[in-house]
Amino acid sequence: MTFARLCPFLVVIGCASMRPCADPSPALVAEAPASAVAGDVELFLADAAPARPRISAAADDQDLTRKTQNPVADLISVPFQNNFNFGVGPDDDLQYVLNIQPVWPFHLSDDWNLITRTILPVMYQPELAPGVGDEFGLGDTLFTGFLSPRKESKLIWGAGPAVLIPTSTDDSLGTGEWGLGPAAVVLTMEGKWVYGALINNVWSFEGEFSTMTLQPFVNYNLPSGWYLVSAPIVTANWDANRDNIWTVPIGGGAGKVVRFGKLPVNCQAQIFYNIETPDGGPDWQLRIQFQLLFPK
Repeated sequence: MTFARLCPFLVVIGCASMRPCADPSPALVAEAPASAVAGDVELFLADAAPARPRISAAADDQDLTRKTQNPVADLISVPFQNNFNFGVGPDDDLQYVLNIQPVWPFHLSDDWNLITRTILPVMYQPELAPGVGDEFGLGDTLFTGFLSPRKESKLIWGAGPAVLIPTSTDDSLGTGEWGLGPAAVVLTMEGKWVYGALINNVWSFEGEFSTMTLQPFVNYNLPSGWYLVSAPIVTANWDANRDNIWTVPIGGGAGKVVRFGKLPVNCQAQIFYNIETPDGGPDWQLRIQFQLLFPK
């Protein structure tokens, strides 16, 4: 499969990711319809009471923007994260990974939330060795559940299990094994800044692999819902030889919450250069994300 043959699929994926603009009921998870946010929220009191000021859409979008930067926020969302990896394999080909990442929070009690996050990758893998051929299909699914306090504090955190589910449709697209390990997130919000990190480490049930994923992130919020962001995904394969353990990107980009009808969507683009990568790994990465938001 060449990049030219892949282009129609990317167009279809892009259109599919924006379909909820007309029908905000994504079929990626078993969701009950969530209430959409109107452009301007009109507050009406009794006839005898004076009218209260309107809450502007811009202020509402800024609040939504900060919630999207908190991985354990009480917010239903469905990100579609498009990753274009350049320079993969012996022929420096393009690898494409679409991560579909529904986030669904549950109120366990007055003190605790459970934030579930599922990552289902849809992948195009170029030829990694002569005669192997390229491949397109599903990768392994990663499910994470973060137990997080509901009470607001300066330090926000969550922790829980990460479960790797062998959903890959080909050996080159995943491990083909179940995995389990711990996951945690910690962050803080100070003025216009939001910064923190996500981390997990997964071991296979059969002891065949051990991998770590670390995602530090920093956001600087600008007026009108715009923000600057850097959220590289650092990975480590502990079972590889010393020269092939790490993938370490540096870079960043920008984003903004926009509205398609009544549906708010967090749009974001980042570009990264890998200062460390395994043999045959990508040199550059372009990440374009559309995150459908369903505030309560």
